[in-house]
Amino acid sequence: MTQPPPPPPNQPPDPQGGFGAPTPPPQDPGYGHPQQSGPGYGYPQQPPADQGYGYPQQPPTAPYGYPGQPQPPQPDQGYGYPTQPQQPQAPYGYPTQPQPQYGAYPPVPPPAPGGGKKLSAQLQIVIAAAVAVALIVGFGIWYANSDGSEEAKGPDGTTQGPATGGGDTGGKGGGGGGGKEKVPANTQAKVAYKIDIPKVPDVTDVSGSWITDKAFVKPGLDSLVAYDLDKGGVLWTLPLTGQMCGASRHVSADGKLPILFEATKRVAPRYFQPCTQVGVVDLNTGKLVWSDAVSVGDDKARLSEVTLSGTTVAAGGTDGGAAFDLASGNPRWKPKDEGDRCYDLGYGGGPALVAVRKCGTYDNPSVLIQNLDPVSGKPLSQFKMPAGVKYASVVSSKPLVVAADVGESAGDGSGISDFFSIDETTGKLKAKITADAEQYAARCRTTQVESCTQALVGNGKLYVPTEEHEGSTGEYGSETNEIIAFDLATGRMAPEKADAGDQYTFVPMRMDGANIIAYKEAPYDKGGRIVSVDGATMKETLLLENPADKTSQNPERSFSLNGADLRYQDGRFFLSDNLISKPRESSTGSKDYLLVSFAVPR
Repeated sequence: MTQPPPPPPNQPPDPQGGFGAPTPPPQDPGYGHPQQSGPGYGYPQQPPADQGYGYPQQPPTAPYGYPGQPQPPQPDQGYGYPTQPQQPQAPYGYPTQPQPQYGAYPPVPPPAPGGGKKLSAQLQIVIAAAVAVALIVGFGIWYANSDGSEEAKGPDGTTQGPATGGGDTGGKGGGGGGGKEKVPANTQAKVAYKIDIPKVPDVTDVSGSWITDKAFVKPGLDSLVAYDLDKGGVLWTLPLTGQMCGASRHVSADGKLPILFEATKRVAPRYFQPCTQVGVVDLNTGKLVWSDAVSVGDDKARLSEVTLSGTTVAAGGTDGGAAFDLASGNPRWKPKDEGDRCYDLGYGGGPALVAVRKCGTYDNPSVLIQNLDPVSGKPLSQFKMPAGVKYASVVSSKPLVVAADVGESAGDGSGISDFFSIDETTGKLKAKITADAEQYAARCRTTQVESCTQALVGNGKLYVPTEEHEGSTGEYGSETNEIIAFDLATGRMAPEKADAGDQYTFVPMRMDGANIIAYKEAPYDKGGRIVSVDGATMKETLLLENPADKTSQNPERSFSLNGADLRYQDGRFFLSDNLISKPRESSTGSKDYLLVSFAVPR
């Protein structure tokens, strides 16, 4: 359950301390570090210098949604791959067509010069049907064995191997309503306030944000700060011994938030301290209820993340896992060395407590997913991840959905090649959904257990957005995407989907009952939108639209999508940064902010 392994020999020190595994450095940085980011919200990409948008490269690429170039059959392709190509039925009512082999796509005429002319209606129908079928192929489905075996079987029949944000769970059943968010009388928002980036000596992680009835709470420099919801004034500041280095996605009903922080302040030249302290903050009063550290031998355990389930605060890292009582801070369990080279890397919280447990060596690891009794820490059920999985992320604890990059096959830094729908009571696999990383936009930090974004679970479904792709006109700037749903019991793609529309891109944020709350990244001449998407029909309802004037657009677009927290509640939309450094102001007058709030009239 919580035993740490001996440290690997001859390994370099972890440059981020408790943020990740000490061997070798992971692709994804630790707490507070955004993914590789591009331009801010709403800015169009630069068109190619030598060709007009839409011209194929050499060789020409398939249209969006098609699998890649045809490949010869490969024997024993490995866990989760189909042995022979299936003939899936096209969704959305399209007629069934004879399908090419897995990995192939039908020939399509090259686009007309200029990329702006429409295809004939007949050709559009043919292409649309092929794309719909390819989406099923591209997001392959693997079903659990009929005998309910909890272990994944490899190509030779042997057992292979022992993730908001994302992970919010919605209502049960067929969706359709039940959310708390209501449509405001006036959905046109204005900038409520802006908070400047504080002075910091070096790059500083300030990940996370939380909303109470009165405050928007955000990490600061060696502190946690609460801002008035409507005016942005500071309501309280909680000084800490060092920088926050982790915090729970889950808050108790009475406003208690588990956090991680450093024991001392960072100093030059290294500007680093290990992440060793765990505590609980009362978000209503700004008081630190309790704090503690976990001992491993003569040292303090380095922690990388913390979560909450019921009354249990659970923290994990490469030194193992520990748990505490939420109210008192009394220990419930600590790391133990039982000689089996296993340890709890981290936990997924919420309605259940799930441990991601690592065993073995870095080069030959095995990963277990354990549903725990949150009081005793004893496993209630267990699922062995397939061979080739070094890390796993809990997308949702109940229903239990886990994401992993099997064999490091994702290739795009998303940390996801597959989603696993697991029966949390028995530990048996219900369905494995293989995600094409080039088509779907959900992400998980590789070494973080509860870090997935843009993957939501509710209504017995997994909701994920597609990657941005060419819009219906085929013209430059028409890029868009969709939200697709998959049944957790069968892995099948649902026929309904939400279409963002040309020039808009969905960013799923959280579940609201049976509905999806999503941000819609807007074109350059519009403001971003917050919408509620019905989890059953996938029809959207506008909740908030930001202003389109440049004075309002510049703050919204100063945030990079991969490095920001997005929160919406009761007609208020907050954008806040996760990683700050010395404030920047460009020659055009644009400026970076720690936090920007938009709100509809009240």
